[in-house]
Amino acid sequence: MTLEKIPGFRSDTNQESKGDIYAMNQNTFGKIRATTILAIKKNGKAVMAGDGQVSLGDTIMKQKATKVRYMFKDRVLVGFAGAAADAFNLFERLEAKLETYNGKLTRAAVELAKDWRTDKILRRLEALLLAMDKEHIFIISGTGDVIEPDESVAAIGSGGPFALAAARALVDHSDLDADAIARESMKIAASICVYTNEEVIIHELEPEE
Repeated sequence: MTLEKIPGFRSDTNQESKGDIYAMNQNTFGKIRATTILAIKKNGKAVMAGDGQVSLGDTIMKQKATKVRYMFKDRVLVGFAGAAADAFNLFERLEAKLETYNGKLTRAAVELAKDWRTDKILRRLEALLLAMDKEHIFIISGTGDVIEPDESVAAIGSGGPFALAAARALVDHSDLDADAIARESMKIAASICVYTNEEVIIHELEPEE
């Protein structure tokens, strides 16, 4: 089965889908802010970064939260933007899907998106997930979308567009490795987005043996 035939799967191949990614960050999920999550693949390295700020309205409640975690024998990285309780619920469900499908992130992401879209309780969860393995990066939403950007960079959250723009430029026009690009891009996002700070945690997927 090809990706294009999987219900809910979309590849970021045109301007419309790029607009949808932006809309998910800014409009459809208006409450999803207070964070920046960034995924980058470059020269065989795959990293995901997340800032540590947790905001409640205009108040900073926590500065060193962890929003990125490993899954399935440390072969998958997942980060979230949105309500923490909702995100952890989705983390558990994605982890269960990964176990069911032996770590196949594409299949697990699509099956999670199906459940998320059709289940009455899950539909109320306000979060976005960014998931990656050594081959793929996916944005997973409650509207049933699983979006794989064409580029080797993706981001979610209120600071996502800023981190994404910076990372794309650095990937194409610098000799920095993935870790350094993630760190610099997150700093730029933190300098612009009031809901993002510089307490950045970066996780890297280990090369497969």
